[in-house]
Amino acid sequence: MVSVIIPMYNSEKTIVSTLDSIKNQTYKGDMEIIVVNDGSEDKSKEIVEDYITQNPELKVLLINQDNKGVSVARNNGLKNAKGKYFAFIDSDDEWHEQKTEIQINILKSNPHIDFLGCARNNEKIKILFKRVNKMYKIDIKDLFIKMFPQTSTVIFKRELFDKYGGFDENMTHAEDGDLWIRYCRASNFFYIPESLVTTGKGKPSFGFSGLSSNMRLMHLGNLRILKKNKEEGVISNIEYYLFYLFYILKYIRRIIIKKIYF
Repeated sequence: MVSVIIPMYNSEKTIVSTLDSIKNQTYKGDMEIIVVNDGSEDKSKEIVEDYITQNPELKVLLINQDNKGVSVARNNGLKNAKGKYFAFIDSDDEWHEQKTEIQINILKSNPHIDFLGCARNNEKIKILFKRVNKMYKIDIKDLFIKMFPQTSTVIFKRELFDKYGGFDENMTHAEDGDLWIRYCRASNFFYIPESLVTTGKGKPSFGFSGLSSNMRLMHLGNLRILKKNKEEGVISNIEYYLFYLFYILKYIRRIIIKKIYF
């Protein structure tokens, strides 16, 4: 079984499209959908309840909680998941029809792979000057240079959650990057460059949709991750200061890009 976890907050305009994209997957294996309603104040809850009634063939569990943030919502979903594999999708994103089938086939053919992400919005991933154009084993230093893959693209073995836990519930931004680094340190962490997800209705990857729209808080979250990994000995003091400078320059660059082009 694949357990699909959807954190939902005020998503009345997008949640049906998200659910339909899971419903329309070509994957023929068992799937369950866990929607965690994070205290929505619109009609999201009622829409999902109606969707469950209209699609009795789907295994959909709706969990309601007070508004506690996306990390708590995802962890709540993970704790209730029954599958062998876990996947995430945000409530304004959509999977392409073959996403699950393609990723599960890769995992079955390569049992050593524990975690597998993919591209979204036809992006072309570069790590500094190196383009990722085939299945790629991500090194932990790669993640400090470029935090990827995006959360709605990933699927991973439940053993990672059982052994290493879920999201840091004290983090409101860049919480996925914190978890990816933890998982990458302890597992075989892979990426395929096929674009199998549309996120934020195809908007740019920073500054426009979801939590990433607040670039300042995302930047502060990344600096927190950097400091945490220096303290844990994952990176050296020299690497910490080099990455710190790199993050400052990247943050300034993104502000300039947004002002000039958007």
